[in-house]
Formats: sequence, C-alpha cells, structure tokens
Amino acid sequence: MSRSYRHTPITGITVAESDKPFKVLEHRRERRAVNAALSTGGDIPSPKAFGNPGASEKDGKAFFDAARHPKLMRK
Repeated sequence: MSRSYRHTPITGITVAESDKPFKVLEHRRERRAVNAALSTGGDIPSPKAFGNPGASEKDGKAFFDAARHPKLMRK
C-alpha cells in the first residue's frame, strides 16, 4: 500500500478534458507558418514558437496545502 498515498502535494490544473484540440490548432498554425516562410523564401520559424503548454487549457501543476486538503493526498 505504499503507493496509495501521494508523497508530494502537487496536483494538476485543468479546465479541459483533453489537450488534443489545442495541439491540433497549434500544429496547424506551425504548418501554415512554415509553408508561408518556404513560399516567400524567408527563414523557417522555430518550433519552440508554437504550442506553448502554459497557454493551453491543461496548463500544468500547482502545489497545495496538504494539511488543509488531506483527501487530495490520497491517490
């Protein structure tokens, strides 16, 4: 039973069920920017410029107070 208790008080933050719509839109935006750069002869944009996980609906994790929320410490 050592795995039934969360050892670090970190939980996910989300307002969406899935990242898929965000990823689809970001990949489409990247492909259009690359195609536009190739057709004009410009520089190809960096892949890091697209798909910022902090801008998505599922935007990461946060610490919580384990003493105030003991039920969140159960897995």
